[in-house]
Amino acid sequence: MRLISYRHKGEAGVGVMVDDTGFVALNNAAPDLPRSLREILSWDGWAAWIEEAVEGKPADLGIDDVVLEPVIPEPQAIWALALNFKMHIEETGLTTSTEHPQIFLRMPCSQVGHLQNMECPRGEISGMYDYEGELAVIIGAGGRYIPKQDALGKVAGYACYNEGSVREFQRHNRQFGLGKNFENSGALGPWMMTADEFGNPANQTVITRLNGVEKQKSGLDDMLFPVEQVIQYLSTGYSLRPGDVIVMGTPGALKPGPDYVAGPNESDRIPGRTHMKPGDTVEVEITGLGVLKNPITQSA
Repeated sequence: MRLISYRHKGEAGVGVMVDDTGFVALNNAAPDLPRSLREILSWDGWAAWIEEAVEGKPADLGIDDVVLEPVIPEPQAIWALALNFKMHIEETGLTTSTEHPQIFLRMPCSQVGHLQNMECPRGEISGMYDYEGELAVIIGAGGRYIPKQDALGKVAGYACYNEGSVREFQRHNRQFGLGKNFENSGALGPWMMTADEFGNPANQTVITRLNGVEKQKSGLDDMLFPVEQVIQYLSTGYSLRPGDVIVMGTPGALKPGPDYVAGPNESDRIPGRTHMKPGDTVEVEITGLGVLKNPITQSA
């Protein structure tokens, strides 16, 4: 089952995809359910409620009819991992703990939905606005002190994430802070695929394309800390809530061939990594899940 959050004629709603473009609006099919996916996930047996409500119903809206929001528009927390792919560690030359994941927070205002504009900082502010294709984990049941063997049972579903990053501001201090939280700099979507349908994340691949060119590609089994270990770790200090989002880190950029010639918007530090600029289109695909697509525009 694939669920979206959207706005239609000014009203918030949750939809159930019947194909890649059409969906059943739960506002119509199940008017007693909340109009927030975060609230729906707090209901016991939410998946069964939804499945019963939409069974046999055709799509009554399409994604072109609505404004898609981040799958969880206002999560309690967006926990994000740094240096969680071996490929990314090799690319940057940075060191990290092999015992404890490096975790920081993003704010809800820093993310947009599928097909919505991700905003590039003004040129005088930053020239290094980078894509980061990632797997997003959305918590369902939540809880504290979650054993590793029970952790995947707490996951409601998965989505694609583009953790757009403003590199200069990351380097201003020891905390990533503002560099990971520019307004509308990241994206979450296109939908949440329920955990039972997606299966084991380690069997899938994350791919990032900039203007149709593959820039990142890695199996999710390259993660240093898998989903269940991160959930266990976070829950030792924090009671995970329904709708919490955990962003699992990004792989490195694909290495260019021997005849590669860097373009004008290339990283001065990492061969093959191209900074995003207004007019670009960026896609994050996770196999078996879907493609998150966003145009890049200039920040106001």
